[in-house]
Amino acid sequence: MFERNGPESRSSSVGALVVALCAVGSLLVLVPSGPAAAGAPRRTGAASHTVWLCRPGAANDPCAFPRGATSVSGNGATHVLPVRTSRAAKRFDCFYVYPTVSTEPGTNSDLTVQPAETAAAAAQASRFSQVCNVWAPMYRQATKGALAHGLATNAAVVATALGSLTAAWKDYLDHDNHGRPIVFLGHSQGAAMLIRLLEAQVDPSPRLRKLMVSAIVLGGNVQVPVGRTVGGSFRNIPTCRSASQTGCVIAYSTFGSTPPATAFFGRPGQGVSLQSGQTTSAGQQVACVNPVTFSSQQGGLQPFFLTATSRTRGVLVRTPWVTYPGLYTAQCRQSGGASWLQVTATPAPGDPRPTVTPTLGPNWGYHVQDVNLALGNLVADVSRQEAAYR
Repeated sequence: MFERNGPESRSSSVGALVVALCAVGSLLVLVPSGPAAAGAPRRTGAASHTVWLCRPGAANDPCAFPRGATSVSGNGATHVLPVRTSRAAKRFDCFYVYPTVSTEPGTNSDLTVQPAETAAAAAQASRFSQVCNVWAPMYRQATKGALAHGLATNAAVVATALGSLTAAWKDYLDHDNHGRPIVFLGHSQGAAMLIRLLEAQVDPSPRLRKLMVSAIVLGGNVQVPVGRTVGGSFRNIPTCRSASQTGCVIAYSTFGSTPPATAFFGRPGQGVSLQSGQTTSAGQQVACVNPVTFSSQQGGLQPFFLTATSRTRGVLVRTPWVTYPGLYTAQCRQSGGASWLQVTATPAPGDPRPTVTPTLGPNWGYHVQDVNLALGNLVADVSRQEAAYR
């Protein structure tokens, strides 16, 4: 929801790629150039107004971004990870809703695919293509201009965004899903819209709840009554208590310390909660599900960053992705009405690997890296949930 900085491009030495400044924080993301900006065409004979940012089989699909990755240890040693795809991947769909990235004029974007949307999909959703078919519709989101002018939570602006997303969801369900189980993915404004979509379309429907493998709703302030797993944002969809549980939600917001009283995330009834219509704070808390342990225990994160966004001092990485094993731990914490995923960097002396910082200020925490800090864990979680679902 709350991202800054506009897109830009410059030349790259990695094939025919463009470097775009993605507004998911200040990420420099390698994205394919060429026809992808037009979106995937609808199949002949099926009328639709949906414009697909990601659609299986589309040329230059950003959610099919190359998955090659290098692991960099604390002493600078590297090794290239094998590229694997689950055998079950094609039997499951992922429905991804991207965060606030649009720099278009006005309060709501149109449906034209821009470099910022393409970059967000590559950075956040493409690694899930190991475990599912990734579908991502364009929607008329509240723009960064709307955010800057305090209009990102305006009722008319939100209704326009939600209406276009709901239309795309119904179109996908009617014409493209064909009964495949679904994993929902969303971050920031995308998470807020996903909360509303799940609340209206999936939560009240036994048929669609049965189709739902899980929902990964990050930086969106999913709310639950204090001490409970269900009953706030959703009446029937609980938060996940294990990686083998299905039909549940993984939700968190990352901070390096206790969120301040004015934080946009981790505190109920304020900040991003307002974009999903969650104005109640009494008796409520923001859900925190640790994607590593699914408990209050601490666990080690497996982050994945696009190499162009994360330079390791003195280490040459030639793959599109880089991961830093053993660099971060995560633990769900509660204090003073806030609940959050505490992310702690544990670099060794002389460790050349970069660490994240709250670049947008304390009210944001590590929001811009909510997805990438745990991307390896989240993909593994989906794989386990799919196995349990089967």
